[in-house]
Amino acid sequence: MCYPFGDGYIDLMPRGQQFEYVSKYVSDEEQLAEELDYRELAPPLLAAGVRDRTLRRLLRFRPDDVVLDNGCGTAKHAVWNAEQAGLMVGSDPATLFADEALTRVALAKADSRVLPFADNSFDKAFSIDILEHFPRDVIDAYLRETARVLRPGGRMLIFSNTREMSPIQPLIDVSRRLGRIFVRMGVYNFEREALRKSDHLKALESWEDVLDVMRVAGLRPVQVVFWNSLFTTFVEHVVMKLGEALLGRRKRSGAGKPAAASNASASAVTEGTAREIRARQRMRGWLTHKGPIYYALLAITLLMELDLRLFGWMRCGSYFILVEKPKG
Repeated sequence: MCYPFGDGYIDLMPRGQQFEYVSKYVSDEEQLAEELDYRELAPPLLAAGVRDRTLRRLLRFRPDDVVLDNGCGTAKHAVWNAEQAGLMVGSDPATLFADEALTRVALAKADSRVLPFADNSFDKAFSIDILEHFPRDVIDAYLRETARVLRPGGRMLIFSNTREMSPIQPLIDVSRRLGRIFVRMGVYNFEREALRKSDHLKALESWEDVLDVMRVAGLRPVQVVFWNSLFTTFVEHVVMKLGEALLGRRKRSGAGKPAAASNASASAVTEGTAREIRARQRMRGWLTHKGPIYYALLAITLLMELDLRLFGWMRCGSYFILVEKPKG
């Protein structure tokens, strides 16, 4: 059997095997490559920063760890933590890998239902924003395979969400309502966010479902932190979107005529998505060096992290769960 190398990754997809469920990121990979602005990575800030800080805090990487990012996407979390471990491996059936990941992470194009790794190969693993995309049978296969490649005593950190509401949902919804006002005013929209979540199934509807799939996979819960997003929702629905609306405006040249369109806006990407991409590209340029803007965003990240520090004990839909493969 021949397994070819791509540009910075090896293709280890199963040959001669078909599955009923196919991720949107595989079936629509070419379209999403235009819309996701995935090739360049910013520092771990805002919601991604909260996820990454919590990943480090709960999983506690060691210099000799062999770690699997199962369903790595762009592999941003693998890149951000590559220096924390002995070997960082990213696995995903789509190849929307960031440029930096292609040089810093051992990447495999692979299907998580039949991982191309030997039993007991990894000390640790993590799964960020994955389970909500899968039907229940795929979740079972995904967790069973991850447990198989974990060494006895190895741990996995999972971030995902169920359909449960937060006990402080009325307070959280204040920010959502404010965001909808700006949407009606035409200041911004949530097109790109809707696209990103368009294939969310949330087959695990309740916390009991989460505990059940861990039991079926033979993974023992060690620690749980819930994300009641009081501060986070205000940042994501109001602060960030207002900033994107400002930063994402088209530059004008000459006698008031729009400057040449970016690659994103010149394609089939909607204007709302193109505006958000322009904003993120300009922001990344400012974050190359750790100046005032970086530290301002870091402060906002720490504000968002208060949702975990203050309310992490309150059961809600979004959760981090640390699980362990038993030794015996």
